[in-house]
Amino acid sequence: MTDRAPQPTAAGLAEPLRSRWSPSVYDDAHRLGGDEIETLLRAAQWAPSKGNTQPWAFVVCVPGTPQHDRLVATLSRGNAGWVPRASVVFVTTAHVHESEEPGAASYSDHALYDVGQAAAHLTLQARAMGLHAHQFAGFDHDALAAALGVPATHRVLTGIAVGVPGDPGEVDERTAARDRRDRERRPLEEWAFGERFGVPFVTVPLADSAP
Repeated sequence: MTDRAPQPTAAGLAEPLRSRWSPSVYDDAHRLGGDEIETLLRAAQWAPSKGNTQPWAFVVCVPGTPQHDRLVATLSRGNAGWVPRASVVFVTTAHVHESEEPGAASYSDHALYDVGQAAAHLTLQARAMGLHAHQFAGFDHDALAAALGVPATHRVLTGIAVGVPGDPGEVDERTAARDRRDRERRPLEEWAFGERFGVPFVTVPLADSAP
């Protein structure tokens, strides 16, 4: 598979940010060792969170395990063709309520934000290990929560598929086409604002030092 990174606007970024991308064609024969999976989890463990609340819980779904089968059974049509081929899938959940009682107080006002940071740390650690991660949300969240026994204190958010690129010839054309799409990002002026919201931030070169 052709490496799709880096893109021009990513050229100045540090690794592993520069070469990170989200493939959909994985090598379904590749497996990760337990120590490698633990390292990925350690990366998430050390993500920052509000007041060190660490409001995340991940379910580790390795092919051949009951939890992996339960995940696969809930995948959307668009994800069913590629997610099962990954070496491991992490299902992310956020601790959003103090208890399971209706109307229970919020565990953390920033739980979703913090879980996103933990997911990003895991994704970048994967790339540093020569792996690729693809985050997705196309599955029946309620069905998977029930199948995995996720309590009402937590909210199922996403899956993170991790593995190594595979042969596009081994997958259906729809899945293979995902990895041929152009990789684009919104220009900075659409979302990086300066003086006020909606006014693009303008970079100003530093003045040359006096002789």
